[in-house]
Amino acid sequence: MSCNLFVILADNFNDMSPSVILGIFLIYMALLFVVTWVTARRADSQSFYIGNRISPWFVVAYGMIGASLSGVTFMSVPGWVKETQFSYMVVVFGYLFGYFVIALVLLPLYYRLKLTSIYTYLEQRFGFWSYKTGAGFFIISRTLGVSLRMFLVINVLQIFVFDAWNIPFWINVLIFILLIVAYTLKGGIRTIVWTDTLQTTFMLLAVILSIIHIGKGMDLSFPEMAEKIRDRSISGMFITDWHHERFFIKQFLSGMFITIVMTGLDQEMMQKNLSCRNLKSAQKNMFTFSGILILVNFLFLCLGAVLLLYSQSRNIVTASTDDIFPVVAFQYLGPAAGIVFLIGLVSAAFPSADGALTSLTTSVSIDFLGLDRKQGIPEVVRTRIRYLVHLAIALVFFVSILLFRTLSDTAVIDKLLTLAGYTYGPLLGLYSFGLFTRRRVLDRVTPVIAVLSPVICYFLSRYSEVLFSGYSFGFELLLVNGFIMFVGLLLFSRRSSGVIGDR
Repeated sequence: MSCNLFVILADNFNDMSPSVILGIFLIYMALLFVVTWVTARRADSQSFYIGNRISPWFVVAYGMIGASLSGVTFMSVPGWVKETQFSYMVVVFGYLFGYFVIALVLLPLYYRLKLTSIYTYLEQRFGFWSYKTGAGFFIISRTLGVSLRMFLVINVLQIFVFDAWNIPFWINVLIFILLIVAYTLKGGIRTIVWTDTLQTTFMLLAVILSIIHIGKGMDLSFPEMAEKIRDRSISGMFITDWHHERFFIKQFLSGMFITIVMTGLDQEMMQKNLSCRNLKSAQKNMFTFSGILILVNFLFLCLGAVLLLYSQSRNIVTASTDDIFPVVAFQYLGPAAGIVFLIGLVSAAFPSADGALTSLTTSVSIDFLGLDRKQGIPEVVRTRIRYLVHLAIALVFFVSILLFRTLSDTAVIDKLLTLAGYTYGPLLGLYSFGLFTRRRVLDRVTPVIAVLSPVICYFLSRYSEVLFSGYSFGFELLLVNGFIMFVGLLLFSRRSSGVIGDR
């Protein structure tokens, strides 16, 4: 994001003072802490990890919308329309099929094995090193991804609030993370299921109200805005040139497998599903969630289209597509639109951050410290260890966000999905091999293959146009990564008469 641009805007932004912005933010946080106080009372380790498996499926489904979208979607997808039109919807259609795979293949497996961490499946199926490899890649992927998401939100707060008071960026980051730690430390998933519901509501209201504000700014009704979007040909979805990185078949398949790995093989998203009462409830949650998500993503793209129309009508030029939404909201539409934008942005950011912190705490505590297996440890000691892990992960977030401040001006959602292709590919290969073959791998070789696979993909992507007659890799790099991992496991495997955990 262009910091210089936001500095210029902040200098000219007199209608809404930093004190007002901060006050709105504090009121919002107060609401979250009320929910936290209600849900975290009498919480124990099982409450933190899986919500005692009593979460209502419809609440989980609705709250997962906010966790899936995040602040990156709130800012990056609307701006991305300028470069890619509505082609992202093809990826979203792929998401739908990916969710069906999760509901019908992965969730039954997880519930049958009564998993708390989904990566314990890899230990039962392959062995110790495969298990640690899967959990390790999740930790790396989720840490980088959520740090990138949080950076986007924190940077906006820095420009419009903290810079006005000469407060350094690192203090802003520290405050943001400490707030998340405070309302997730005790209740974990039990709390997050309900706070995400609150935040999803605010986020969706912000998108709808933003579209209304922009329409008023152009003196257009909803039907008139829809007509202009069609007339300007900014709603095109399907790119038919197979060389193009956004060729529609590549987009669809990429979306499908991105969903499988970033939801079905992701501890954060599956932890919420596993908090439901039973498999049937979890599947109802997944089917409902996937349908709502299609509509919500389309709503974001419509927001992007009207933002583009508005910026073109006012000759607004920004250094990055991520800047379009905040520039229009703050500089052109007045304080009410600015307030709506900030509430929506924060509401989109927190569900992603709190869920990631909780899931990473769960993975480290169970997958690497084995707190669920060690007998004789008093609950108070287990809780103390979990608290320390929670704080340590928060510290890693803090450092990562500071490093991400050197980001370039390309769309952050583009970076996020590209990053997923490298870090989730080995997980895709591991789970595919485990589910669709009955072979045993040479367990100690798994970490080596998992590291080599994304390295090979990096060089294939960098030189793809030379190697493949002008072909350019897009998000389907995830499939290539998973395939390389699968082939590597196949080469170092042997026949097996039975498959543990897959009967």
